[in-house]
Amino acid sequence: MIDCLDAARYFIVRAYESGIEAEMTNMKVQKLLYYSQSLHLALYDEPLFEEEIQAWRYGPVCPPAYKFYNEFEAQQLPLPEPKLLSQISHEQKKLLEEVWGYFGGYHAYRLSDMTHFEFPWRKARKGLLPEARSTKPILLEDMKALGCQKLDVIERDNFAYELVMSQVLEDAVNSKSSNRIGKGEVHDWLKSLLD
Repeated sequence: MIDCLDAARYFIVRAYESGIEAEMTNMKVQKLLYYSQSLHLALYDEPLFEEEIQAWRYGPVCPPAYKFYNEFEAQQLPLPEPKLLSQISHEQKKLLEEVWGYFGGYHAYRLSDMTHFEFPWRKARKGLLPEARSTKPILLEDMKALGCQKLDVIERDNFAYELVMSQVLEDAVNSKSSNRIGKGEVHDWLKSLLD
């Protein structure tokens, strides 16, 4: 595991490298941490960082990272020392890069809106008024389920997905396998389940 601040620093550095440092605010970092945790849980069945993510009014927030960058409010976050990123493993960097590649181009308010429509944040805030303050944690199992959904969307958005799926379907249709399903077999199988 890494510290949530290591992941936050990684995204800030990437924003500077991508020329969108002015958009890198505390709010945006919070949402990127949430998606990083979700995807890591989905891929590895363990958290990327141990710090809790809570269902705050404007979306998911990792309180230690929020407090660390709180003085900047909605302003651009400063570029951290590159040596601070040395704690992140190659595998963790690959995941963070995937998160950056898919979510990094979104504005903080767009990311916040996205999280408001997703079930982990909504479930954690169930029964609360929209403007109510909350420190309720977002459950790891809910973030993992969201991460699985996001991985499916990311995979489908990949330019190679359609080509690969077309080839798989073509191979299946042209296969001369003896395991092919015969006419009426699906109907018979479904009927047997209902009996």
